[in-house]
Parts: sequence; structure tokens; C-alpha cells
Amino acid sequence: MTYRVNAAGHMEVGGCDLVQLARDHGTPLYVYDEATVRQRSAEYVAAMGRGGHVLYSAKAFASPHFLRIVAEEGLGLDVVSAGELDLALRSDFPRDRIHFLGNNKSREDVEAAWRAGATIVIDGSHEFDLLRAVVPEGKRTPVMLRISPGVKPDTLDHISTGQLDSKFGFSIESGAARKAVEEALRHPRLDVVGLHSHIGSQIFALGAYQKAMEIMLDLLVELRDELKFEPQKLGAGGGLGIAYTRNDDPPTPRDFVETVRHALESGCAARSLKVPELIVEPGRSIAGPAGVALYTVGSIKDIPGVRRYVAVDGGMGDNIRPKLYGARYEAVLASAPDRAPAGKVTIAGKYCESTDILITDIEMPELKSGDILCVPAAGAYCLAMASNYNGMPRPKVLMVRDGEARVMRRRETLADLVAAEVF
Repeated sequence: MTYRVNAAGHMEVGGCDLVQLARDHGTPLYVYDEATVRQRSAEYVAAMGRGGHVLYSAKAFASPHFLRIVAEEGLGLDVVSAGELDLALRSDFPRDRIHFLGNNKSREDVEAAWRAGATIVIDGSHEFDLLRAVVPEGKRTPVMLRISPGVKPDTLDHISTGQLDSKFGFSIESGAARKAVEEALRHPRLDVVGLHSHIGSQIFALGAYQKAMEIMLDLLVELRDELKFEPQKLGAGGGLGIAYTRNDDPPTPRDFVETVRHALESGCAARSLKVPELIVEPGRSIAGPAGVALYTVGSIKDIPGVRRYVAVDGGMGDNIRPKLYGARYEAVLASAPDRAPAGKVTIAGKYCESTDILITDIEMPELKSGDILCVPAAGAYCLAMASNYNGMPRPKVLMVRDGEARVMRRRETLADLVAAEVF
């Protein structure tokens, strides 16, 4: 939201010169714009209004300062492990706004969620036994059930989650959803407050959400008429896509929320259902546009008639998405973002894998060793899935605002890499 080209001709975000940040802090470097985090969060909250809740999905990116910002903007939080929950609690995130999701929860996960007072989203039958063992006799814990509506959105197969063939949730098609609700209602330690669904990620076509909502509401009719159960809350998931390239034109957070809300309210009216509280769970669409990655160009290799490789000092260790999903990014010369392109290059990482390629065949201006490249829309699922492959420390992370850069996460050291080893 704060991007501009400054008087030096450099890229600037949050009032900070990106070339100067790279010089001062080293690369690879991830930079988040606080104004963008707040604006995207506020847009969701404003669109939701009363009668619903917005939960930030911590798996997209989580760091204490970042979580405090989304909490200040009125968002709740969904976590999928005891580790994410611990980070949230250490960040003083309001416990009554935390939901614990994830398939194959361990007993330690369930115990941590129970102690924290989080709403637990049950994702498999084995969790009924875990909750019976963890929740003390005479006590009850709020839960939701993850339901698979059988909808496959127009997105990559690897990030589609709502279809029948999925490891997540209780399927409506197979009858597992109905059976799970029955079991949950009989369970002596559960307070079933709602149903949850999630159909996938990086979705542009909002019609998939409308279709999923129709299927979920048909289930609610069955549950009302046959089990006398009407959930207080109904989760529609997140998954709204963002622009990774110049050709991407995703819907806005308001488009997403208003589409889902209209489907809920009109669908309930047509079925004479009470309108439950709506829950949505954005992650990528808040963190993604707020972050950029900065790299320094190293070696340049020409293969006549084939391609030019431009290697940078990061790659699949800090951003595995191109290798994992075939994700596509843009790159910009931070010192001269408006310079005309001079031809196609392939931007390669420094990891010892031939597939460690960040961007294949991208038009770039003439580049030289030492140049700083900026990859926009790098705020989600890059650092969250970062690794120490090849013994590489993970990058430093900054939050910028009004010309000041705050360190959110220091760069790892070689000592960090061996901290868990036994010598």
C-alpha cells in the first residue's frame, strides 16, 4: 500500500529505501509493510461487520509483532499445531479469539488447545477419543466440526482441500459428516458450537464459495429437521487469492466477504434457517501482499541459444513455492524499477538442486553481480515453509512503517543450526 519510487529512483516501502535496507541488513531479507497488514485486516473486519468473525490463519506467516498487529485490528486467529498456539500465547493473543484446526491432532495438541481455552475444530473421528481423555469429567469444551462439502475450486490440485478425495474433514457425500455431528452431540465433554469448511487456497472464482455454502446449508436443514441441531457458527474458510504476477486480478477482501455473506443469508432465508455467525479465515490475502523478498545477484551464467541464469543468494530454502506448486512470481530491480527490460533471464537459487529456480524466463533489465532484486507478494507461505536445507540460516525479517524498520526476526546463525544437535 505504501510502495513508491523515491527521489533516488529506488523502490521504497513503508518510507524505507529497499536498496538501503538490503545494504544495512543483508540479504536474503524479507520486508513487511505494516500499513498493508493493517489495511487488509481492516478491510475484512469492515466488510464482515456484526454477526461474524475474521480469523487470521497463522500458517501463512506468524511472528509476535505481526500477530499483535492483526489482533489490534480486531481479528481472531486459527492455529494448526501446539507450536503455533504457543507462539500466539507468547504474543499475548486474546485466547477467546483462537481456534485450533488441523488433521491428525496429537494428544499434546489437544491438551494445549484445552488449556488455552481455544475452540477446537474436530477434523477426524480419533479426536473424539482424545477429547474424552483430555477434557476432565464434568467439563465441556467448545468445538466445531470440519465438514468437506465436496467442492473442488479452480486452483492448483496441491492446495485444493474441499473435494471428496481429501485428507481433511468429514465428507457430506459419504455420510461421514452426519455421523460425526451425531457423535459430537452425544459426546459428554463437547459443546458443539458450529461447523467449519475450507475448500482450498489461491482462489479467484468466488462461485466456488457460493456452491460450497449451498451444500453446507442443505446439510444444516437435515441437521435441524432430523437432529434438532442448529449451529451457532458456520465457517466458510479462507483461501482468497492474491496477485503474484502483473496478469493476476484477484477479488478484494470485501468482494469475498460480501459474496459469502450473501450466499449465507439468502440461502438461510430460502430454507427458513436461522442465520449463524459467519467465520472466514484469510491468511495469504493479508500477509501475502504485505511482504517482499530482497536478494542479491551473484553469478550470471550464459548458455548461448538456451538461457541466461541469474543466481541470487536465496531460493528454495526461503521460498519453496515455485518448486512445490509451480508458483509464479515477478521480480524487479530494486535500484531501478522502471528501467526497460533487456531480455529474458531465469532467476536461480543457490541451493544444491537443479530445480531450485525462483522464476523461469522473466523479462528483466541488464543485471550485474551485486544488484538487489525485489520479489513482491512474498509475505505468505515463504517464511512459513522455510527450511535450513544445505545448512543455510533462515533470513532476517523486518516490519517497516513511516520510514522506520523494526526487526521482527533476526537472521539465524550457524550456532542456531546446531542448537538441537547432540555432540
